[in-house]
Amino acid sequence: MEHAISNIALPAYNHIQELHALSSMGLTGLEVAPSRIWKDTYGGLTNRQVNDYRLQAEKAQLRIVGLHSLFFDQPDLGLFKDPDQRDRSINFLVHLSGVCRDLGGKTLIYGAGRRRNELPANHARSEALRFMDKLIPRIENHGTILCFEPLGPEDTDFLNSVEETLGLVKEIGHPALRIQVDAKALVQNDELKEDVFEKARSYLVHVHANEPDLGILGTSNTINHARIGELLSNIGYDAYVSAEQRMIDRDHALEAVAQSAKVLIENYR
Repeated sequence: MEHAISNIALPAYNHIQELHALSSMGLTGLEVAPSRIWKDTYGGLTNRQVNDYRLQAEKAQLRIVGLHSLFFDQPDLGLFKDPDQRDRSINFLVHLSGVCRDLGGKTLIYGAGRRRNELPANHARSEALRFMDKLIPRIENHGTILCFEPLGPEDTDFLNSVEETLGLVKEIGHPALRIQVDAKALVQNDELKEDVFEKARSYLVHVHANEPDLGILGTSNTINHARIGELLSNIGYDAYVSAEQRMIDRDHALEAVAQSAKVLIENYR
């Protein structure tokens, strides 16, 4: 498996210096939360800004693997919105897909931004199908992959289990739509099981290694990273596993990153 870390572990808007320390920790990839780099991730974002960040990552011997935390700075956008917001959400995702492509990335992880609230489950599923039917034709030529991320019940009320998420992805049936799995969600949903990983084998393209509080990997004593790594290895998964760790200490951010990187590399082989 390949090893990456999210830039949410680094200081916001100014972490180029920190990037150059990551490869020495054994990390080869960088996962990008756009709002961690740019204060304006949409209308004011220029091609030059995107290209500059890619070049800095390359100079640090890192490959940008993709984007996550897509709607963090766009709380009014998401899956279950009124028609105007829905159209703006689709336009925003098309924009981010282009940013991902230009950064050299592949995956866009769709986690938060999909609460159905009072919308019945069957109506939510139909709405999601219509949303993807409009979105996918606009990103398929980018060479990117939108990945639904099954999450625990505290984080979303739509697409919690891997099986439920796979069902939707299979129904849509397009190679630009796949899934990723999230360590804390696997535990919260009681899905650390061989059959779950076997079912996901052909559709799994990215993994988040994390803790419930997005702390340093291994510190909560609730996530069995060794077992997750074993289950991934058993299905022949050899793509990126990304440490999703928040910034612990603004002045000493790399100390926590080094601890997480060690746990990541030891458990996801």
